Amino acid sequence: MTTTQRAIEAVWRVESARVVATLVRMLRSLDLAEELAQDALVAALERWPRDGVPDNPGAWLVTTAKHRAIDRLRRDRLAERKFEEFGHALEAADVPHDEAAAMADDDIGDDLLRLVFAACHPRLSTEARVALTLRLLGGLSTDEIARAFLVPEATVAQRIVRAKRTLASEGIAFEVPRGVELGRRLASVLDVVYLIFNEGYAATAGDDWMRPALCEEALRLGHVLARIAPAEPEVHALVALMEIQASRTHARRGADGEPVLLAAQDRSRWDALQIRRGLDALARTGRLGGATGPYALQAAIAACHARARRVEDTDWARIAELYARLARATPSPVVELNRAVAVSMAAGPQAGLALVDALLDEPALANYHLLPAVRGDLLARLGRHDEARGEFARAAQMTRNLREREMLQARARDGA
Repeated sequence: MTTTQRAIEAVWRVESARVVATLVRMLRSLDLAEELAQDALVAALERWPRDGVPDNPGAWLVTTAKHRAIDRLRRDRLAERKFEEFGHALEAADVPHDEAAAMADDDIGDDLLRLVFAACHPRLSTEARVALTLRLLGGLSTDEIARAFLVPEATVAQRIVRAKRTLASEGIAFEVPRGVELGRRLASVLDVVYLIFNEGYAATAGDDWMRPALCEEALRLGHVLARIAPAEPEVHALVALMEIQASRTHARRGADGEPVLLAAQDRSRWDALQIRRGLDALARTGRLGGATGPYALQAAIAACHARARRVEDTDWARIAELYARLARATPSPVVELNRAVAVSMAAGPQAGLALVDALLDEPALANYHLLPAVRGDLLARLGRHDEARGEFARAAQMTRNLREREMLQARARDGA
């Protein structure tokens, strides 16, 4: 791959969402917007190696795509009013690409936000929301999404096709919801982004403990949301949470890719810049009045870890209290399991074990490998090593991640 081709690939990954969002506003058709965006990409592949990469490559792509949209509207004799509205400025031969793009892109933030809410619409399945978000906003190909989530490419392609059909057949508008609906829909958007991040942070299946590329993609999407919805505290809280968690990336894997748990991590390898960015985003969340939101509470927990220079400096009592508040805000057996861990560190393993044992009959955790893994850890700390071995072995059977299974099998052998 040439230097120019690599540059085009990098620009496309960043700018494709902007191009598609602008075209959707013009054409009200997601399929047609994607088609014309791809036409602009092809034009870049043809012209940039010859003419050089433009000073403002994003504006070049947007303007080129708009020209193609105008040609399509004219050729199909559709929406003469739209042609006049969007086309006259660009038809003037003396208007440069960058200038023309700036004339029509004042509401680019709104365009992107509309696209985000459409891609994450509650009428779509969670899997479809993730696939469509990564395709439209992440600029990932169907093959890249399939490889990231370890599913066949045909499966991802089918999810995307069905999602587009649902958006079209049900007449779902590309618009930002208002009032109470905005809060409900924004929560769906944030959930999708965090799901993508978590799959990168702790892969549910496959040979790798982490997939950092997915974490990076989710972080990029989070920062896009923060730019286009700057007054929403939970957006900044999610960015804070992801930045702080991602700061541990290099310390979470050993030399051979094996998992390194939090207590054993070399904290000097945590990324100080990411921690600072995360803490800044968390502070902004507070200034916006959102300190009690679900992502804000999770970010505050992550911040407790980030501020502890040594594991023994961790304020576990504070973390346990934050988990209790999170459990009240968003009741969940997974949150209760995490609270049990924090309580065990603050008040001793027996106190934590009592909370874990109360979750043993919880249907939602029946196949959740971290339940026996946590129980095994608490039993080992209490010196009940034979029981711990059994719990670790059960957890190893449940997980679909090879690296995690190897770690749990080793703990089952050692009973520690």
